[in-house]
Amino acid sequence: MASADVQTGVSQPPNSTVYVRNLEERIKIDDLKEALTEIFSEYGTVIDLVAKKNLKAKGQAFVVFEDVEAAERAIREVQGFELFDKPMLLDYAKTKSDATVQREGNEEDLELHKRRRLAEKERKQAHQAAEDQKKLKRPAGATAPDAATARPIKATRGAGLKSSNPGAGAVVPEEYLPPNKILFVQNLPEDYDVDGLTAIFGRFEGFREVRLVPGRKGIAFVEYEAEAGAISAKESTAGMGLGPESKPIKVVYQRQ
Repeated sequence: MASADVQTGVSQPPNSTVYVRNLEERIKIDDLKEALTEIFSEYGTVIDLVAKKNLKAKGQAFVVFEDVEAAERAIREVQGFELFDKPMLLDYAKTKSDATVQREGNEEDLELHKRRRLAEKERKQAHQAAEDQKKLKRPAGATAPDAATARPIKATRGAGLKSSNPGAGAVVPEEYLPPNKILFVQNLPEDYDVDGLTAIFGRFEGFREVRLVPGRKGIAFVEYEAEAGAISAKESTAGMGLGPESKPIKVVYQRQ
């Protein structure tokens, strides 16, 4: 097995999870996991190994060791080792694995870890959506209209649609808004009041209040003390069926 005196290609600080990339994508996941387990078990106790077959995760895997020392040995010895005729490229994972968090803490720590990971994922999606909107904001060669003559754009209507005003800022679709502590709930049955919504959303950490909009039916705002509660509530209630027809509700973060 090829070894290296230095951990070439390592950019993350040491932790017990090794990130493996440049894996052969045509190999079946079960066969790949078996081969990786056999290789990495030589360097310490492997408590988890994650490899998925979806498009974004293909060719990658995460190997979770019992301790950091085992991960360091594995990266030092396995870096560049060929598996299925492709050299593996190794680094430390950017964050702790679920298995490590659960092993070092408790179920509450694991849930908090998952919520933080989800929030980071949604922030990245929001950033990417905003960047995509900027690229489509105006045609090549177009110039922004004079500030005195530009018509104002209402951000509260047509959310997610590309504005026809070249001078307007990019509008991020509701589904990709970054997490914050206030949720915007839509498609609610008309007979649902504050008490009914509190029974649903009040069970999540840091719940503060439900606010209905006077003169507007089917919508409400739900506020939490911190993002963590809102993230948990959104994940658990989005698409929930309410009313006699079990009509799914839409839950997004409030547009800031």
